[in-house]
Amino acid sequence: MVTRVLVTGAAGRIGRAVLALLAERSVEANALVLEDPGDLPARLVVAGDAADATAVRAALAGADGVIHLAAIPTPERTPAQELFAVNTLATFTVLEEAGLAGVRQAAVASSWGITGLPWTADPSPHPAYVPVDEAMPSQVADPYGLSKQVDELTAAAMARRHGMSVVCLRYPFVGGFDERLRTHAARLTAEPAAGARDLWTYLEVRDAARAALLALGVPGPGAHSVHVCAPETLVPFPTEELLRRYHPATPLLRPLPGRAAPVDTTAAERLFGFTAEHLLDE
Repeated sequence: MVTRVLVTGAAGRIGRAVLALLAERSVEANALVLEDPGDLPARLVVAGDAADATAVRAALAGADGVIHLAAIPTPERTPAQELFAVNTLATFTVLEEAGLAGVRQAAVASSWGITGLPWTADPSPHPAYVPVDEAMPSQVADPYGLSKQVDELTAAAMARRHGMSVVCLRYPFVGGFDERLRTHAARLTAEPAAGARDLWTYLEVRDAARAALLALGVPGPGAHSVHVCAPETLVPFPTEELLRRYHPATPLLRPLPGRAAPVDTTAAERLFGFTAEHLLDE
């Protein structure tokens, strides 16, 4: 088990949850952030860019695990070239420097965006089948989703290059219940079409943090990409009814009773024992 973890993007939503979980588990933490907010529960805080090798080297001091979360999270407000360059170079730099420093356990934030569904120019995109799994062909046509595809390829290369274990976590919409999940659920309940690109999925931020920490326990070398989400959707409608209405031509590979999430998360459960524990209605 790792004893000190570098968390990049540590001041962000998932980053803060990871730091809290590490503290709860008595695992030391280093933090890499663009600007130090002054309140991070980390033994070492380095202010710098995850694409800057010097900053990453400093932040890796004493670490034997890395959780890489730093990234531009959506394509709406950043020029395409900048977003792609920032995200992909940061992932390459963090994993390269980690490997050179002898770190052999890493987890990387990938995204549901790798499917291409959230930001494709297609006005009504549909998954090739449901439940969606890691083998489903991507429809990526946006710079963010493309950057996550490259990140996963980088993870595979670094696993070979340095003998690392690298797990890429395909996160859906993540948040705290009171912070934004309840508001998001109310919006999608009133307007289910707004959730069709994301298949109405979510993950509570504490589960997002726990998935990242569990992923550091996967033995290497090797690279893995897995979907993680809550086992049920955010909306109070039967999943198969939603699929018939908003994705009528998408094949259903197995029954999805009740509000079952139309995403197959068995790979994460099999690989590192992850199932979501924090559900909206509990």
